[in-house]
Amino acid sequence: MITYNDIYEAARKERYSEQLQQIPKNFVSEFSKYLKEKKEVASKEEEDFSDTAIKTKKQLENATTLFKELIIRRRKKILNLVLIAAETGISKQDFENMLAIEKELFEGLMRCMDYSEKRLNESLNGIGKGELVKNNDLVVFLEDVGEFLSADEDKMGPYKKGDIANLPKEISKILSEGKKVEILEK
Repeated sequence: MITYNDIYEAARKERYSEQLQQIPKNFVSEFSKYLKEKKEVASKEEEDFSDTAIKTKKQLENATTLFKELIIRRRKKILNLVLIAAETGISKQDFENMLAIEKELFEGLMRCMDYSEKRLNESLNGIGKGELVKNNDLVVFLEDVGEFLSADEDKMGPYKKGDIANLPKEISKILSEGKKVEILEK
């Protein structure tokens, strides 16, 4: 069972460290049990108007505040990790210290960042919202590719390794078979 000191210590460690701190995987469920237990104790003692009831209520308020602070600090660190992962492509840093729900948050935010990056690149490549052609694939270049002509004899490229582009399916298939691109979205 989690105690007030455990909650305090987790919040303190998170506050004074730049890295995401490891907390027990069942921390949230244990905190939920802690809250339930303290609320029951507080409601029973409330009838007495005793010092114990007042202390229990105050401890409950403080524990809730500490928990909220802990979660906010962890979310800020996860957002920072998402930004770093989006720029570097490395997304597993501090992954082992995340709770399951935080991993879901991280992965969801990474999908949003990828989508945003895709939309930005589409805009930069002249493909505006609503102009996406269904006969295209979203690809990421695995190596530099020079300028080439499309089937319509439109100039395409050059592309650098890591560039994301929306290419006609015929071209993305050829480039994919040649291991020059990876198809992100079909």
